[in-house]
Amino acid sequence: MSSRGLALAPPAKNVVVYRNGDPFFPGRKVVVNQRRFLTFEAFLNEVTKSVRAPLAVRNLYTLRHGHRVAELGDLQDGCQYVAAGFEKFKRLDYLNHGRKEFRGTRNSDGLQWLAFFPTFHSCRNTGSSHALGCFYCSVFRNGDLLSPPFPLPLSKSTPLQWDALLATLTEKADLRSGAVNKLCRLDGTQVSAGEELVNGDYYVAVGNEEYKKLPYFELLVPQDSACRTLWYVD
Repeated sequence: MSSRGLALAPPAKNVVVYRNGDPFFPGRKVVVNQRRFLTFEAFLNEVTKSVRAPLAVRNLYTLRHGHRVAELGDLQDGCQYVAAGFEKFKRLDYLNHGRKEFRGTRNSDGLQWLAFFPTFHSCRNTGSSHALGCFYCSVFRNGDLLSPPFPLPLSKSTPLQWDALLATLTEKADLRSGAVNKLCRLDGTQVSAGEELVNGDYYVAVGNEEYKKLPYFELLVPQDSACRTLWYVD
C-alpha cells in the first residue's frame, strides 16, 4: 500500500528563486516536494527563509514575464522564479547578477539611465564618472556580510538633499531594522552632508542600531571584478 502511495506521489521539482528587486542576489535552489509542503503558503514560508527575505514572501512570479504563480502545481522543474511580498514584480536581469536595467526612466535632470553595474574597488579614483556629470558611491548594509554593496549614483549638478538621500537609501538597502537613519564610512565615522561623500568610496547604511564594524569590503567586494559602467543620454 505504501509503495503504491510513493508511486503516485508527484515527483519533486528543483527551482531557483531570486529576491524581487535585488539585482545582486545570486538565487537559491529550492526543492518543491509536495509531500513536505502540503500548501502553497507552507512553501512560501520556506522560500522566505531560503532567500533571507526581509519580509515574508507572499507571491512568486515567473522570471521572464512576471506572471504570478498561484499554486504548487504551477511550478515547473528547472525554472526560475522571483519571490516578493505584496509589492509589484520588479523586472530586472536577475540571471546576470549585478546588472540592473532601467528602461525609459528619466530623473529630474532629464537624464535617461540605461544601465548600471556594481561598483568595485578597481573603479576607484578613475575620475571617469565625473566626466559624465555624475559620481557614485557603494553602500553596504549594516551588519550584513551576505549581501554585496549596492551602487548609489548621484548627480553633480543637482544639490543633494540629505533627507531625500536617506529616503533613497532606505528603499535600496531594505534594512531589517527599518529606515536608514545615518550613513557611515567604513571606519564608523558618520557622514552628515552630501558634500562629504567621495566619488568611488564605500559607505554603510545604518538604522537606529549602532554601527557594526565588520570587514565589509574584504568579504563582499570581489578582488577581480570589472568596473561598473554608467551610460546615459541627454
